[in-house]
Amino acid sequence: MSTEAVETPALAKSKRDRIIEAAATIFCQDGYAGASIDAVATKASVSRQTIYNHVGDKDGLFKEVVSALTEKSAARFDSLLQTFPTKPHDLNAELTEFSARFLNQLTQDKTSRWLLRLAENESGRYPELFTIWREYGSGRKRSLMAARMSELASGGYLEFDDPVLAARQYMALLTAEWRAEFQLGRFPSEEECTRMAERAAKTFLRAFARR
Repeated sequence: MSTEAVETPALAKSKRDRIIEAAATIFCQDGYAGASIDAVATKASVSRQTIYNHVGDKDGLFKEVVSALTEKSAARFDSLLQTFPTKPHDLNAELTEFSARFLNQLTQDKTSRWLLRLAENESGRYPELFTIWREYGSGRKRSLMAARMSELASGGYLEFDDPVLAARQYMALLTAEWRAEFQLGRFPSEEECTRMAERAAKTFLRAFARR
């Protein structure tokens, strides 16, 4: 009788999650060229063969990493967006609070940070893959944000011609300072995120708040 352990669905998912997390760390740290299946296997505490069985070779692993991280990032953004103030009592204060939550999640959520780092470093290698990521990730975020902006406009809080452009400009203002810090290899503190959020919300409302 065989004594080989049967891999349950729960165990398989646990292994795959460890592989994806380990691979994301290695790809961000060493780049695609410097990363190796052996390094990922060691970090995930699995064998090389386990990686091949679950996600395939290095190329397949990289694609799985981007796909899995994009899905997680989108889900977390959806949850955050539920707190967007569509019927605010104090638009400036509530938009600032939402903006601070957004930046703090971006700072604390390693999934989002990994995606940004991979996109910056490896988009030239996989332009098609990252085009899909932009459409499903950042592009989807702008679309969802545009819907919230439209609600504020319908409620008489904002005034603009194009909600998608307004959403794009809000996101650009919100992340400009944060990205500058990120590119220098540091992450802003909660207090710094709040100050960034205050400046972004103030500038945005100066342009789009209904007079």
